[in-house]
Amino acid sequence: MKKVMFVGSIALFLFSALANAHGPVRQKTEEQITINAPADKVWDIIKNFGDMSWHPDIFNTTVNGGNVKGATRVLTLKDGGTITEELKKYDEAKKTYAYKITDISTAKTIVHAGVEEKVPALPVDNYSASIEVEAKGDTSVVSWTAGYYRAYTNNNPPVEMNEETANAAVGAVIKTGLFNLKSLAEK
Repeated sequence: MKKVMFVGSIALFLFSALANAHGPVRQKTEEQITINAPADKVWDIIKNFGDMSWHPDIFNTTVNGGNVKGATRVLTLKDGGTITEELKKYDEAKKTYAYKITDISTAKTIVHAGVEEKVPALPVDNYSASIEVEAKGDTSVVSWTAGYYRAYTNNNPPVEMNEETANAAVGAVIKTGLFNLKSLAEK
């Protein structure tokens, strides 16, 4: 009986330890903005995958492939970091495209749990997103949706690469872009 209790206790301990230890959970950020301009005008500003001049955080963009699936763009951020993205889907008629980040430069290195870790310029992993312009009479609704994991894929992430930091960074990128797009389109 003591053996059964002992084995049961060990099994319960292992189960609870495994239940509390988990890796990152996929995050999602969705933002919409209503713009007082026709959808065609708004789409004209963002429709070129290789032109991110409408986003104030982007210093420069180089593109290879235009608006076709598989095209790539390298975004150079104002702080010098780079993000490489691949176009996954493009639909001119529906005024939408989807893309995925394939590479992110390192912003800095930190020591976490005794190991040197590279903190990416955007603290995410496995990021994919879509942007869409929808006509609503004389106005437009722009939706930007992103799915991603935190940058640190092991347990117990450092603050620089946890879910809260990833969500704040992605939210800031999307909101800044949408607010500036609204400003440009409503001129």
